[in-house]
Amino acid sequence: MLLSLSLLSGVLAAGLAYPVAAGLGLAANQASDGLTGASADLIADPLPQTTTITDSRGDPIAYVFAQDRELVDAADVAPAMIAALVAVEDRRFFEHEGVDWAGTVRALLANTAAGDIEQGASTLTQQYVKNYTLYVLADTEAERLEAVEQTPARKLREVQIALQLEQELSKEEILTRYLNTVYWGNGAYGIATAARTYFGVTPDRLTVAQAALLAGMVRSTSGFDPVRHPDAARERRDLVIRLMRDQGMIDDAQAQAALASPLGIVSPLQTRPNGCIGARGESGFFCSYVLAHLADAGIPQEQLERGGYTVRTTLEPEAMAAMTASLDAEVPPDSPDAANVMSVVRPGTDAHRIAAMGSSRTFGLDAEARETSYGLPYEPVNLGAGSIYKIFTAATALEKGLGIETMLEVPPSGYASPIYRDGGGRSIPVQNSGDYAARLSLTDALAQSPNTAFVRLMEFTGVPDVVDMAVRLGMRSLATTPFVDPGTGEVTDRSIAEVTKAQQQASFTLGVTPTSVLELANVGATLASGGVWCPPTPVESVTDAAGEPLEVPEAPCEQAVEPGLAHTLLAGLSRDDKPGGTAARAAAEVGWMRPMAGKTGTTQHHQSAAFLGVVPDLSGAVITFDNSANPRPLCDGPGAPFACRSGTIFGGRTPAETWFGTMTPLLAGQPVQPLPPTDPRYVEGGEATRIPDVLGLPGDEARAVLERAGFPVTTGTVDSVAPAGTVVGQSPHGTALPEETVVLQLSSGSVPPPPPPPGTGG
Repeated sequence: MLLSLSLLSGVLAAGLAYPVAAGLGLAANQASDGLTGASADLIADPLPQTTTITDSRGDPIAYVFAQDRELVDAADVAPAMIAALVAVEDRRFFEHEGVDWAGTVRALLANTAAGDIEQGASTLTQQYVKNYTLYVLADTEAERLEAVEQTPARKLREVQIALQLEQELSKEEILTRYLNTVYWGNGAYGIATAARTYFGVTPDRLTVAQAALLAGMVRSTSGFDPVRHPDAARERRDLVIRLMRDQGMIDDAQAQAALASPLGIVSPLQTRPNGCIGARGESGFFCSYVLAHLADAGIPQEQLERGGYTVRTTLEPEAMAAMTASLDAEVPPDSPDAANVMSVVRPGTDAHRIAAMGSSRTFGLDAEARETSYGLPYEPVNLGAGSIYKIFTAATALEKGLGIETMLEVPPSGYASPIYRDGGGRSIPVQNSGDYAARLSLTDALAQSPNTAFVRLMEFTGVPDVVDMAVRLGMRSLATTPFVDPGTGEVTDRSIAEVTKAQQQASFTLGVTPTSVLELANVGATLASGGVWCPPTPVESVTDAAGEPLEVPEAPCEQAVEPGLAHTLLAGLSRDDKPGGTAARAAAEVGWMRPMAGKTGTTQHHQSAAFLGVVPDLSGAVITFDNSANPRPLCDGPGAPFACRSGTIFGGRTPAETWFGTMTPLLAGQPVQPLPPTDPRYVEGGEATRIPDVLGLPGDEARAVLERAGFPVTTGTVDSVAPAGTVVGQSPHGTALPEETVVLQLSSGSVPPPPPPPGTGG
């Protein structure tokens, strides 16, 4: 029959099957235009596939797709599934060459008699053409409607391509493509997804009854939906089973067993959540950062949604679990005021891998339930990180020749620094949060954190160099984020770093700048990597659907500071958890005994507080802040920080407690590692910081020695039996900032006689 009927017969059948056949020749010609290209697309273009995002162990944490589909070979599909499809949709599939002319004539007669379309005559090959056009080639709603429109032109195109495909592909290849393309409802594209969705099995394990149900759904996924219309689905399934029996595909016993079996649909359906909102556990923020990272690398989400990639990330499940428990313990997800965010990065000289990131706020879209999809653990927190930024001032000072044991002047609260001014140029008194010794080593100053000492230190380092140091060590977004004018709210065309340097904002050392907690953690990773900065990466590898690796471009690692400086600065930060340090209480609460480097921070109005902690193989940063629309000061517990009038939250409380609460269980049982050794060049500092000891020298000689060393001198006189003019007192001595004034006390040469004892007269 196939040899006796020409392609014109097919056109005629298609035309007569539709009541409106006017202009058929024109429609046929239009449908033929571009036929070869359309057919080539059907052979070559890949089907949209699901991309899987996994943790570092390879376990899935999220799926991204436009159509949830996994490709399988026909050999990986149960024979019952193929038999069921052939039985109900195309019983002569293995006999015809793409078009079932006998079926077409039969449909022609039925449709002509009814004056409407009551029977179809599409083969599985033709159905594949239609489904491919609908689900793969059509991008717009208009194109999707065109793919299924009941017109002679569409039918002709379908017939022509089906005939061509049968010449170029084997029957098994066509079946494979059909099985992978067709939509089975409830978000299931392709047989593998359908088997999992409805029955929780792989397609090779489908039973006769299950296969019959799926085959029966092809005609109408909505009408035969086994969840919404179980009776209709069963009736349709049983019809398919009887057809399989009648066509000799199964015997009577198999048919009876299949007919007696329940639908067996899993409840709930095993559908996959799409995107980061459905990410496993608390990994939504991490998933969101992965997508942003890949987009920046030139792999947009649209490509992932169709490409069937496997994205293996750096997420460590143990770190994520420990972090989530600690974040929520300190600030519950339903906290009305505060949010708690944290990121953990692994140091390394080849890469800085993100081990975990999270927030006490749940990743989601329900704002009333205090969910958010904003990237809290990696986007800048506007309220700042407080005194953690003193690390950048200290690093700059070391690079300029100071040592970590250099003694710093600690002016009292109210210190009027020449560089600490408001926008109008008026001096702002610098305040401390406590009382401190008049002089502290840089190490002790980092642990105790007096504001005046670091503003005074910034007078030596200069503001621009400290800002540049922050960017070098890891706060890269400062150089790219536009500055927002605090008075007008206007977004300027200059970056935060540019404006801070241009305006000589000495408040930078006090951490008032918007801060990314991920970048802050990466600063610690840079120091723990011997001064090597690498971009914080969430991706270990990306492979395509064929298993071939895909390049993910990243900025190269770079030596931000000398290794000796990084090692010594870590040592200088190693007293924060010790008695007298601002994190000592939090460390004591968990019995912390490991070597670590740490720094706390609290912003001026207590609207946010932060902690950065580093052990040799992990760096973590935490920021706790009021993330309401109108931030207010926060007070610590009980239970969780809450909005209050004056504010009592400090970096050594909730943020530090979150860090220790994460690291203590995560590091339990692991060997204790020491911090790297210091470099002598950065311990005592250069010659410019060493004050010559001039005690006992004549005043003029002492002045000359000090001034040659670069230190201004003032003198005073005290009573002493030493020869007149001899230096009997010197302050400071040892080390100091270059050009710091040295006060000398010169002997008067005599001591006045003591006053007479009381009652002796005279």
